[in-house]
Amino acid sequence: MSARIFSGSNHPLIAYLMAGYPTLNRSLEAAEIVFKAGADALELGVPFSDPIADGPLIQKASTVALRQNVSLRLVLDMAGRLSGSGKPIFIMSYLNPILRMGYAEFAAQASRSGVSGVIIPDLPVELAAEWVRTAWANRLGTVFLATPSTSTPRLKKIAQNSTAFVYLVSVYGVTGVRDELPGYTYEFIRRAKSVVNRPLALGFGVSNPRTVSHALKAGVDGVIVGSLLISKLMDQESSWVEVLANLESTVHALKQATSTTVPTEEGK
Repeated sequence: MSARIFSGSNHPLIAYLMAGYPTLNRSLEAAEIVFKAGADALELGVPFSDPIADGPLIQKASTVALRQNVSLRLVLDMAGRLSGSGKPIFIMSYLNPILRMGYAEFAAQASRSGVSGVIIPDLPVELAAEWVRTAWANRLGTVFLATPSTSTPRLKKIAQNSTAFVYLVSVYGVTGVRDELPGYTYEFIRRAKSVVNRPLALGFGVSNPRTVSHALKAGVDGVIVGSLLISKLMDQESSWVEVLANLESTVHALKQATSTTVPTEEGK
């Protein structure tokens, strides 16, 4: 299912949400809203105590979820409740929670829950052979991350082992909301496009429709938006109904941007 979202002329919008933020039930409601608003897939974050790749917003959301005892098993249960949408769901988890459950049990439960693929940001591709085999046996897609500092030979290895798509990290550093992406991001996209034969999705700092358009024009096949959506859920001044309405309009605008590109003076 995960490959289908990249078919034809579709440029998928993959929405990231932290399972259990602000509560488990409300994160489920938020996921239903992002699908309604046009997101093509969901990246469902598993809360973890040391999220080294994540910036302050997602770290805060993770801490709140952990205080409510949201576990990997509960996240898989949530994925199962969302699987009726017919849209791909990717689990984004650091390695430790998966190791505690065990590759085989985790993969089997993820598959039964209707999960399409798994992203493990702190699992290097060089150490991932056992996981890749286990995922494949359970019909789960694998997604590895590549950064602007990733060498071209390693980028090729990442592509060879990514059965769903390759996750391009847009910037040096952690996740977060950014008004613009630096020029080196677009150079990285073009380099990746020249050597990778898998779909490319850009994440980390994709925070507005203009950046979405620029990224697609540079050559990525889809975009991943997370911190911006988490920030909408952190609105303490509005009612929950208003928060969801704002989330819906934000996702709708981002999805609209996947079908348009804008000219730029920087040749992006």
